[in-house]
Amino acid sequence: MIAEGAVANRTMKIIQETGSHFDLDEGDARSFLNKLLARPLFAHLATVSESGPRESPVWFLWEDEALWIIGNNQTDTFPKRIELDPRCAIGIVDFDVSSGMVQHAGFRGRAHLELHDRDRMMRLLNRYMGEVKEWDRRFVKILDDTNYTFIKFIPETVVVRDQSYKVSDRH
Repeated sequence: MIAEGAVANRTMKIIQETGSHFDLDEGDARSFLNKLLARPLFAHLATVSESGPRESPVWFLWEDEALWIIGNNQTDTFPKRIELDPRCAIGIVDFDVSSGMVQHAGFRGRAHLELHDRDRMMRLLNRYMGEVKEWDRRFVKILDDTNYTFIKFIPETVVVRDQSYKVSDRH
């Protein structure tokens, strides 16, 4: 297992030289991605369905060279869509209008379902809510509910951008 936030997956290709003014070189892109994935941000999971694309805002954990996302097999529809077609895209954005920070990563890859893992679930929820003693009781209940499983998303490519600006530059 790699440390949370450490980008070690060398099979994941960072898309570069797109012609954008915001392209980063390989080293800067990996460093930027490490910092972005270490933050408790929302990810947006995009999947396909017979009726077209679907998007789900989710919490995530970067671990074992994958993005781990909690899903409920009875109440969420994205686990079923992933079983039918593992191709996914994930976007993660950190934006603060008051400071002008605009940072994001867009991943493409494949996902599959993994069994319930109480320890990994604790690490993921801890990342967003702090220690268990501070959690809303609804989250404590899911720790042992095996209807909650994991989606393991393995990135194949990623585009990273830091489009931050100085607040005084806004008009």
